[in-house]
Amino acid sequence: MRFFVIGDVSVDLIYFVDTMPGPGEETPARRALIKPGGAAATVAANLARMGHKATLAARVGTGPFRDAALVNLKETGVDLSLLQEDDVHPTSSVLIFVIAGGERTMVSSVGASRHLDAAAFRARSLDQTDALVVSAYALAGGPSREYALKAMAAAAKRKIPIFADLGTGAIRDAGTHLLEDLKGVDYLLMNRHELAALTGEDSISAGVEKLRAYGIERAVIKLGALGSMVVTPDTEALVEPYVVDDVIDSTGAGDAYTAAFAAAVMEGRDLIAAARQANVAGALVATHVGAQCYLVRSEDLEKAVASK
Repeated sequence: MRFFVIGDVSVDLIYFVDTMPGPGEETPARRALIKPGGAAATVAANLARMGHKATLAARVGTGPFRDAALVNLKETGVDLSLLQEDDVHPTSSVLIFVIAGGERTMVSSVGASRHLDAAAFRARSLDQTDALVVSAYALAGGPSREYALKAMAAAAKRKIPIFADLGTGAIRDAGTHLLEDLKGVDYLLMNRHELAALTGEDSISAGVEKLRAYGIERAVIKLGALGSMVVTPDTEALVEPYVVDDVIDSTGAGDAYTAAFAAAVMEGRDLIAAARQANVAGALVATHVGAQCYLVRSEDLEKAVASK
């Protein structure tokens, strides 16, 4: 399958701590790492590792973070012919604090990602594409929003399925226009916190109803250790989790989920089967450190699903 992915490329600065420091305090890190990240970049790298063709539309700076951000994209063979370079803004970066149990807190700097030049988009870029995957960070604002909206309109005209993946920071930055921007997507993926932030509803059921009121009828809610929920025009189904031992770091688990779900849908699997495979992908990633330290392989997913 051929995927066109739009969104962010970043460097993750990861610190493992026992507790978060309070104001004016200092806490030691048990470990510190610099790793490639970014939601869209991680989705593209996972799709490529699974054997699919992935083209990434993104923007990076020219400073020292650039090479670190691109290392896995190059190694997996992601098509970077549409990658833009920015002489003014640095490559996006995320400061991640990983606390015992794998939970994380993040501080992000959007950098060059937000400045993806919409004038460079050409609708013919989608001529050989089977599906479009849009990170909500591309819709958060700035020139990248115009680029993403142009691509979504072109995909809709060509009847190319659109997968959109949310992010808490993207929802915060985008504000009220994000729901409107997402109206035309075929599949919307998010976790429960993102659903609440997007819809303003406290419960999953109320949030789902608000999505339906906006015309978003196919959605997936990632529930972490509880698995995920698939929403269609006819049903809401809870898909059991894939249980793993030794969860280390949840960074990138949601992005791997999105990649595996989109791949399974485009391969012709029903949404429940796709979510089951995606649960496996997210769980496997959570047993490793960093968003891209483990990239999903199709054979690993098939083996894990078959063992259930």
